[in-house]
Amino acid sequence: MNPARMKLPAIVATVVGAGLVLLSWSQTWFDLLIEASATGGTGEPIAVTGSIASPALAALGLAGLALVAALAIAGPGIRFVLGVLEVLLGGCVLLAASLSLSDPVASVSRAVTDATGVAGAAPTAELVASVTATVWPVLAIIGGALLVLAGLVVLLTGARWPASSRRYSDSRMAADGTAAAAAERPASDRAIDDWDGLSRGDDPTDDPTRDESAAASADANDDSTDHRDADPSDDESPSDANR
Repeated sequence: MNPARMKLPAIVATVVGAGLVLLSWSQTWFDLLIEASATGGTGEPIAVTGSIASPALAALGLAGLALVAALAIAGPGIRFVLGVLEVLLGGCVLLAASLSLSDPVASVSRAVTDATGVAGAAPTAELVASVTATVWPVLAIIGGALLVLAGLVVLLTGARWPASSRRYSDSRMAADGTAAAAAERPASDRAIDDWDGLSRGDDPTDDPTRDESAAASADANDDSTDHRDADPSDDESPSDANR
């Protein structure tokens, strides 16, 4: 595939990856069941969200979205730096989500403390009856993988992405400025221009090409008339010539 065409896929992958990270962070990661003796015998599961199990994902996801805007306007040199940052960012997401998924008891320790008032890794672990993971930690890992993949694409192809050009926008702004300046001319100036055109024999209702032809013909007739008036031989009578 042409490297110049990889800009849009890389940006889309970054958006999807960062979006998955943020969405997963806000959802339930684990269903926690605490020992009945610690909860007074209720035995109801507690939903542990990603904000508790892996709080760092919020900042990582927002940083991924910030990279999208930077990649869209950055030059080749900055793209390389952003690609390195995106790979590191995706790696941090993978690490944070994987650690939570590999040790769910430690991930739900804060939820146990909130429910029982017991603090400390070992005491809270003793109060955990069961922890059931949902699909959201896996989706967070997928989001991190997308960020890493998009960062690699930026590193490999970012230098050959097409640069954004301002030539078209500048030309359009200049044309719009000329039209606006003409529209802002006082009505008196436009009336004077129309009167001058009528003096030259121009008809404002005619096609401009016909107006130019009529003006040219009128000028030619005026020149020939002036030439005849300026010739003294045309005004001299025969009697004057004999004298």
